[in-house]
Amino acid sequence: MDFKEALVKTSNICARQEKCISDMEKKLRDWQVEPEIQEQVINQLIKEKFIDEKRYVKFYIKDKFTFNRWGKIKIKWQLKSKNIYGSWIDEELKQIDPDEYRMALAQLLIQKRAKIKDPDPYKTKASLIRYASSRGFEPDLIYQVIEEQIKL
Repeated sequence: MDFKEALVKTSNICARQEKCISDMEKKLRDWQVEPEIQEQVINQLIKEKFIDEKRYVKFYIKDKFTFNRWGKIKIKWQLKSKNIYGSWIDEELKQIDPDEYRMALAQLLIQKRAKIKDPDPYKTKASLIRYASSRGFEPDLIYQVIEEQIKL
């Protein structure tokens, strides 16, 4: 695949959905584009604002919290797995409304509690903690919400 063809295909993808550099690098590798051409395509996409890591982070955080109900720890970890680092990630995470964040965790825990049939309150609490941790919520907040919201 030559530079023009790769640029057209990647720009079409980026025009439809927010993508980060690592997403597009993976696509180009999957298409077996030569490394020099990959670099040129990525640089051109950045130059033409098809890829903007800060914009990507903003939408990624909003989507993962709103639709997947992920906690801040999991969101940050997933961004790092995409080689996205920066203090602006923490700034965007701070934009999540604390009350909405707490309410999301409470709803997840209430739904999970309804599915747990074990009568032992310690096992139930441990299960809820594991579940909320796997969703990426902070341990202190998990304990607080369990104590306040969940009847064991």
